[in-house]
Amino acid sequence: MNYPLFWAILGVIFCLMELFLPTGFVESTLGISAFIVAVIALGVPSFTFQMVVWVALSLVFTFSLRWFLPKRTPYILQDSTEARTLTAIPPGKVGRVIYEGNSWQARCDDETITIGADQPVVVVSRKGNTLYVIPESALRA
Repeated sequence: MNYPLFWAILGVIFCLMELFLPTGFVESTLGISAFIVAVIALGVPSFTFQMVVWVALSLVFTFSLRWFLPKRTPYILQDSTEARTLTAIPPGKVGRVIYEGNSWQARCDDETITIGADQPVVVVSRKGNTLYVIPESALRA
């Protein structure tokens, strides 16, 4: 079998797959690794060695993608908006608030404050499905 041709075809397949099935450049790193192994296969005929090099290069390239991806930041509301607690929110625990007509899981942004049930609160941020709130009375103080 012609190993350099095999690795070159594999590289083309992975790079084309990235065009049609975007995976955040993971398939591209596999394809680039295959192209590098195709060049190595011209001088080293051992298929086992080629596989080890391909796996190692693929892992290195895939993990090095982290440096090029933007850091995820939690979704932060631009304008603080009002909500009302449905349940009490103990310090550091989760409660429920009614916000924009829907019930949301909520935590107090200041983990030392207890917020009672049926209290007006201000939504200051959101992380996933959890709203971070502060009591409206804390804004007036």
